[in-house]
Amino acid sequence: MGLRTTAAVLVGRAVRVAARLRGGGSAIPGNIALRIDPGFLERTIAAIPDGVVAVSGSNGKSTTTNMLSAIVRAHGLSVFTNPSGGNLPQGIASALLSEVSVSGKLDSDIAVLEVDEGYGTRLAELLKPKTVLLLNIQIDQLNRYHEPDRVAAMLGRVAASSTEGLILNREDNFLVDLDQQIPAKAGRAVSFFGGVPALVEPASHGVASADRFGESAASPGSRPAAVEVVALNGARATLAIEGAVLPTSGVAERTEIEVRLPARGLHYALDAAGAAAAARSVLGARFKPALVTAALDSLATVYGRGEMLVVNGEQIEIIMMKNPASLQLNLDSLESAPEQVFLAVDEGTPDPSWIYDIDFSALDHVDGITGSKAWQFAVRFGYLSIPVGSVDLDVRAALKAFLALPKPSTGHKVMILNYEQMMDIRKILGFKELEGGGAA
Repeated sequence: MGLRTTAAVLVGRAVRVAARLRGGGSAIPGNIALRIDPGFLERTIAAIPDGVVAVSGSNGKSTTTNMLSAIVRAHGLSVFTNPSGGNLPQGIASALLSEVSVSGKLDSDIAVLEVDEGYGTRLAELLKPKTVLLLNIQIDQLNRYHEPDRVAAMLGRVAASSTEGLILNREDNFLVDLDQQIPAKAGRAVSFFGGVPALVEPASHGVASADRFGESAASPGSRPAAVEVVALNGARATLAIEGAVLPTSGVAERTEIEVRLPARGLHYALDAAGAAAAARSVLGARFKPALVTAALDSLATVYGRGEMLVVNGEQIEIIMMKNPASLQLNLDSLESAPEQVFLAVDEGTPDPSWIYDIDFSALDHVDGITGSKAWQFAVRFGYLSIPVGSVDLDVRAALKAFLALPKPSTGHKVMILNYEQMMDIRKILGFKELEGGGAA
């Protein structure tokens, strides 16, 4: 396999350079590499000493993978991850191309990998994760996932593949007792993360967990949490972390830490709790809560996930609407109606009918809408009597008009974008580096 692997790495790297010059195509280099050497991904990952942590769920995968990687690095481990959110085999292979030697050797202690829920079963077979972290099961892209029960079944198989650790969100209707729905495995430790009722219960739409019908289930919030969000203040959260049981008293140590979040919102705080709980599980006695604070306080935001861009001296917040839950939770987290707001959505959201289930009361107007699905949103806002300044299907023209608006008297400009428009608009603005670099 030596010559084939070398060819896969060299050709993949060349394609990667060309793709980055164009400002996209993060999965293409990995796809080419896997065509040349189909075993490249599986063989390289299998050689990592401390194995794989797989992170999956309907929302928050990229953010949580980024957080967990930073926490593990803060503990002195070398981490391989897929930072651009490429969570299919070709995306992970693309990330490998910049890390491996020409012979295909990866110099990392552990892999922390975002895993696509729809492809999770196959990836679990390839990656053989020691630890699995599952964030949530929410209403997702109906054209792809159909029903939450289907996603629950897929993620159940991913959870069952874990050999040493399984970390679950106790606030989720499906995950609160997932450990009891899959075959037990000797040596696998199960732990949970969540938030205190005082934070979860008053949330406008809870944690947007999908409804579970037709069977008796454990009550969300009922499982003891290894890490718990106990306070939330804007983009800062306080996490309570359970430690080892003290031999003298039989009582578990409990440490409270404060961490910075990528953006405001309970959903981001739960992502941080999940990352801390996974690090606690993976690192065991080596885990130090203070290093969670150090890691998250200095962490760069994953592109498009609460990202703040600076364009022509103005701050612009990017809010991504991947699916109904992500849009709703991001709207819920707004402290007040944005003074200037722009929306762009295209065929990456093939059926936007779910917008009729969204509570848009956090918005009092929209300055401009663009993208091929713009009129569907404009009609919805019309029914809600939310004024829309303009609808222009020409994305560049609409974006130019929005940027030309005077600087807001309070706050900053806000863009609500689906994934494909987020990628395109970042490129138009000059941010071509997929992992979040670049300059306007």
